[in-house]
Amino acid sequence: MNIVDSYRRYFDEPSQKVQLYFAPGRVNLIGEHIDYNGGNVFPAALSIGITAAVGKRNDDLIVIKSESFENEVVIDPKEKIEFDQKYGWGNYARGMYKFIENPKKSLNIYLKSNLPDGAGLSSSASLEMIIGYIISSERKNNDDFKKRLSLLGKKVENEFIGVQSGIMDQFSIVFGKKDHGILLDTHSLNYEYVPVFLKNYKLVIINTNKKRELSGSSYNERKYQCEKAFELINSKKDINNLCEASIDDLKYIKDPIIRKRAKHVITEEKRVLESIEVLKKGDLKKFGELLNQSHKSLKEDFEVTGIELDTIVNSSQKQESCIGARMTGAGFGGCAIALVKEDEIENFERNISKEYFEKIGYKPSFYISNINDGVKKLGGDIDG
Repeated sequence: MNIVDSYRRYFDEPSQKVQLYFAPGRVNLIGEHIDYNGGNVFPAALSIGITAAVGKRNDDLIVIKSESFENEVVIDPKEKIEFDQKYGWGNYARGMYKFIENPKKSLNIYLKSNLPDGAGLSSSASLEMIIGYIISSERKNNDDFKKRLSLLGKKVENEFIGVQSGIMDQFSIVFGKKDHGILLDTHSLNYEYVPVFLKNYKLVIINTNKKRELSGSSYNERKYQCEKAFELINSKKDINNLCEASIDDLKYIKDPIIRKRAKHVITEEKRVLESIEVLKKGDLKKFGELLNQSHKSLKEDFEVTGIELDTIVNSSQKQESCIGARMTGAGFGGCAIALVKEDEIENFERNISKEYFEKIGYKPSFYISNINDGVKKLGGDIDG
């Protein structure tokens, strides 16, 4: 059943006019755990994501139903909006309503997603951005609107949900551009579109099928450790953020754990900038090597991989058809990415599944996705 039929059946509105919207998931090609350290990241929007069917109501409520979950979420403008565990996924939508200025009301919203929940492809940020886009009273195809929407999503994560994440997820979902990654300076929010032409390779996303919950993981701990590293280095030399530090600055950190966290951040920043250079030259082999180096750093210095991600990445890197692989997202489960020869994908998936099942006990899932545009009204542009 298509989403319009699902909307009309659920809301019992057989003839109502329905408008469609889409927000992509995102994958971070390289630059992990440096968005909250003021560094450069290189995400891209995906062709998979969340589609919304939207229609009018006769009262002031906003009623949201996701095909992926049993509960519906009702937002009443007359009630105080606060985080409550009972709303589950709906807290992301409620948070956007709370923080957005002059939000629309009187809407039915039906959501259908082909993003795996909790897999590190930013399903929560995608939800925030599609709800924010739909209920914004004024939508414009300009940087000011897009940045404002991105920052509101970050505020929801930080102040409403309680996850001290950065701006990358929301920014890439709003600013996404077909066949381009986004080189984003998370300190200044300056950005540059960089073409990503993979030639005879495809971006394969591999889901460990181990779900993670950032608010219950070590994510906030890593952020605190990075803040500590910045304080120690900044007490010896003037820097704006940890990503401005150099390898030599690690001498100011005595704690071996804090030093390792800082080492990852500093070296990952360099890998991002080198990736941009090699992609502009069309050197996919070198880009693949940088992906491999990134995973090694995330495993050994930042320690956010785990047996599931390491098994998938190690297995991927052994395949002749793969020129590079690494975990993507926050880690602690979720997804890995691999650059795989297009005509070898079937064999690649078979080999990874076999080794993963033998070691972990269940199978991973695979997604072949193109790099696509950001949040939009389907059938029209961002002005809607």
